[in-house]
Amino acid sequence: MLLVTVIVVMVMWLLMRSRQLRLWLLRLLLLLLSLLLRLYLLLLLLLRRMRLRLLLLLLLILLLFWLILLLLLLLLRLLLLLLLWLLLLLLLLWLLFLLLLLLLLLWLLLLLF
Repeated sequence: MLLVTVIVVMVMWLLMRSRQLRLWLLRLLLLLLSLLLRLYLLLLLLLRRMRLRLLLLLLLILLLFWLILLLLLLLLRLLLLLLLWLLLLLLLLWLLFLLLLLLLLLWLLLLLF
């Protein structure tokens, strides 16, 4: 269930363009994480057995692993976006260079005639 939630959140995050929707989704994700953490703490208070405590601790570690994975994927998305902008800038600089070269050639042709 948690895996499906994380996958759906990641897909929605990648597909969204609006900043307001992203902020809303981030709030929802933080609320979900907060509720899961509260549930874990409540279960720790209610349960006194060591095995169940270890199981809950393992579940919390798994949850934190998925959260870190989600954050890394978001960071990767931001890095890819930055790379895309840098490639676009490089393309624009290349086009500017070609345009200047063309203008220089035209100027030389005008000087010859």
